[in-house]
Amino acid sequence: MLQQYMQGLDEEVAGAKELAYQPMKNSGHGGFKATYFIFAMMLLDNIGFVANMASLVLYFMFVLKFDLSGSSTTTTNYLGTTFLLTLIGGFISDTYMTRLNTALFFGAIELVGYLLVIIQSHYKNLQPAPCAESSCVHGSKALLFYMSICFMGLGGGGIRGSIPALGADQFDHRNPKERKDIASFFNWFLLSITIGATLGVTFVVYLSTEVRWDVGFAVSLCCVFFGIVFVALGKRFYRVRVPGESPLLRVVQVLVVAVKNWRTEVPKTADELYEVRDRKSVRRELIPHTSQFGFLDKAAILPKGTDPAKWKVCTVTQVEEVKILTRMMPILLSTILMNTCLAQLQTLSVQQGTLMDTKLGHFIVPPASIPVIPLVFMSILIPVYEFAFVPIIRRFTGHPNGITHLQRVGVGLVLSAISMGIAGLVEVKRKHELLRHNHRISLFWLSIHYAVFGIADMFTLVGLMEFFYREAPLGMRSLSTSFSWLSLSIGYYLNSVFVRLIDTVTQGLGKSKRGWLQGRDMNANHAERFYWFLAILSVLNFVNYLFWANWYKYKDNVPGDEEMLLRAGPNNNGATTDDSFSTRMSFVSRTQDFSVTLEKEAESTSK
Repeated sequence: MLQQYMQGLDEEVAGAKELAYQPMKNSGHGGFKATYFIFAMMLLDNIGFVANMASLVLYFMFVLKFDLSGSSTTTTNYLGTTFLLTLIGGFISDTYMTRLNTALFFGAIELVGYLLVIIQSHYKNLQPAPCAESSCVHGSKALLFYMSICFMGLGGGGIRGSIPALGADQFDHRNPKERKDIASFFNWFLLSITIGATLGVTFVVYLSTEVRWDVGFAVSLCCVFFGIVFVALGKRFYRVRVPGESPLLRVVQVLVVAVKNWRTEVPKTADELYEVRDRKSVRRELIPHTSQFGFLDKAAILPKGTDPAKWKVCTVTQVEEVKILTRMMPILLSTILMNTCLAQLQTLSVQQGTLMDTKLGHFIVPPASIPVIPLVFMSILIPVYEFAFVPIIRRFTGHPNGITHLQRVGVGLVLSAISMGIAGLVEVKRKHELLRHNHRISLFWLSIHYAVFGIADMFTLVGLMEFFYREAPLGMRSLSTSFSWLSLSIGYYLNSVFVRLIDTVTQGLGKSKRGWLQGRDMNANHAERFYWFLAILSVLNFVNYLFWANWYKYKDNVPGDEEMLLRAGPNNNGATTDDSFSTRMSFVSRTQDFSVTLEKEAESTSK
């Protein structure tokens, strides 16, 4: 009986693999060979995307005639919407299209957006005339403007919702060696973004601000086109996930059924909750019941005399998947403020740069190119982190990645608070030198807080992406990976709220009756106070993060035997340990209650 159970367990694991991937046609599928095309795609796409992050605030201010706060909030709203739309890309790639086809589809949409913005930036009659309002864009010019940034945002968001998961899919988490490579993939993924961003904020930003805006946008369009070509060329190397039931839909089902059953009492024992335990029916990992968030258990209550059906009852496993995502939420929410701080590097800091000495010898440095400082730092530090920091720290901690994902995120949160404090001090010095001595300080004073924040971003972004990918249930990893971008989205939206709120509140505080960030004259504003406001909030947020990081319990998805195999690597013959055994051990560890029950049944049957 027990032998039959273990055989059935193998069938379940095979079913899970069938759900996740198309059959591998040859041994060349997957692995780092396939990710090279993905790295090329992200490098090229981010040349234009990050150049826009750095320079659009100036485009909105000088070409489309927005004021200081208007250009800032429009930029952050655009970026927030772009990162929010990553959820759309993830949803479509899970449900209707493969991740590759999703990336190609949204890449085409992004090209349309670039084409429209090129047209508006080229023809003067499509641009607004100066006015005394916060926004001077109206009528057909506004329609063209919002259509262009909507297409760019939708395309860029859809790509970012599908590409990271496509890359992570090239490594089988059930294989100890490939599971270890997932962490390396995310580091190199960030490096490809960083290199592309470096080219964008130097070459493309220079073309946009010093030559013509339409030329810069045209270069960005070409980069996106060739990025799409590169990722398409890798098709024969990819391990492709078959579209199926959307994890987002599974979450909604649990919430809807739980609300419908809100008056129903939760059974005293978990055995009375609905679960599919038939070996032939199980196509996913079974997750044992937990008592936390008991209200959600109402979704697993099957009324008497009712046949199981979608939107009527959910399995315990499905409910537990939602519980896992719920436990992740405090971690996600704790990183939002850091991304609000990041928004300042694309808005206020760039606007500061326009009032500073931008000369480097005989060369004029565009203010929007100053983010190249942290990008250069990151380009150097990511390989150092991968090849030096992780192996050294691993010796002391024993952790395969050197430090845990949450520790890595925590380091980034501390550094972001320090960065905002420094930014405020630099703004005080800039205004003092300009207003008291009529002297413009060097643009490179901004490089201090940019560099600190660049290091913070290296720790936090990769830590978050790997945390959400590893901790999520097998069937929900695409959705959870998108949460990293969702944090960015909410952070940018929160910046827009803060800017308007601060202006409204501070108008009545001083004699001038002027908000900290109101109007077009930055010398009359108090951006330094806004920086320090964010620094104080960041410190308080870090204390909040420490509480939730200590409260969070990591998913036990690497059992002890596999942990040893992960560290030991190949066996003496140079071959990795049998994958079916490690898969079985992992599966059994996550379904202890189920396996113990069946073993008892086997013993009673044999007697």
